[in-house]
Amino acid sequence: MARSQRQHNKRMNPFDRLADRHRNRPKIDASQGHSIAFSRSTTRRLMELIDANSQGNVHGGAIMRMVDEAAAVVAIKHSRNPSVVTARVETFNFLAPAFIGDLVSVHCELQYVGRTSMEVSVEVTAEDLITREIRKIASSYVIYVALDENRQPTPVPPLIPADEEEATIIKQARLRREHRKQIDDALKNH
Repeated sequence: MARSQRQHNKRMNPFDRLADRHRNRPKIDASQGHSIAFSRSTTRRLMELIDANSQGNVHGGAIMRMVDEAAAVVAIKHSRNPSVVTARVETFNFLAPAFIGDLVSVHCELQYVGRTSMEVSVEVTAEDLITREIRKIASSYVIYVALDENRQPTPVPPLIPADEEEATIIKQARLRREHRKQIDDALKNH
């Protein structure tokens, strides 16, 4: 990149820079699949006072935001598309509290891919940094849809198992997806 272009980019409004990234992204071959491991991701953050609710625990909303942001990373990595939106939070189970001073980790992996949608499985843990105790505090399934430059759903690469373990995960996710569709159809007809 030429020096004058780098200087211009430094002065550019951050929102203009973001818009340029979206306009000038390379075309992705949606036929080239990726494994679960390709996009797996973990995000960590130390919980602070600002994260606390009135009981002194980490607020559920703070955990939910972390989950949405961390799971979106997986969807972006798999689709190679920065424009993904949350379409549905399938489940969100709070299992135990997190506390101020805990290191909260959000472990995410893709488990199902449709034509334009991606289901991300999420497990949230909290670690007490003094005792090193790690507790599972939440789990979720979040579904994202990739969008094109006109904000319309766009195809994403398929999910291709790298080994038998990944094949089993994908098969279970497909069964879960079919079961969810049956429930949705029954609710529509009720």
